Amino acid sequence: MSSQQSTQTMKPATAAKKLGVYLPATPAAFQEGVVSRAELNELQANPPEWLRELRENGPHPRPVVAAKLGVSIAGLGRGGVTEPLTTDQIEALKRERPEWLEKERATQAEVRREAARVKNIRKEKREKEAEQD
Repeated sequence: MSSQQSTQTMKPATAAKKLGVYLPATPAAFQEGVVSRAELNELQANPPEWLRELRENGPHPRPVVAAKLGVSIAGLGRGGVTEPLTTDQIEALKRERPEWLEKERATQAEVRREAARVKNIRKEKREKEAEQD
């Protein structure tokens, strides 16, 4: 008995998230259809012009904006950034260095330091436990 494998598909919003692009800025055909796993893989491997353009110039979704600014998504909200930004807008913020951005970058750096410290403590604890066994 052979079972036929069904094609995995996803909603356009899921595909846009995986591609790191802002869904409303994608072509209508992309927004209105479904995307198969094979199509997603092809878009990632050989991005069409519209995808290259969106990745380069935006508008970018919040997770991408946060990463490019070096802050958390919550930090964007605290800074009043609620809309997608273009690459030019992100670069302007980096140049202007508003107070909220500096504060959020410092907070994010502290979060990363703390995460590294905790990871190190856990690693040392595992190593000690392994030596005792």
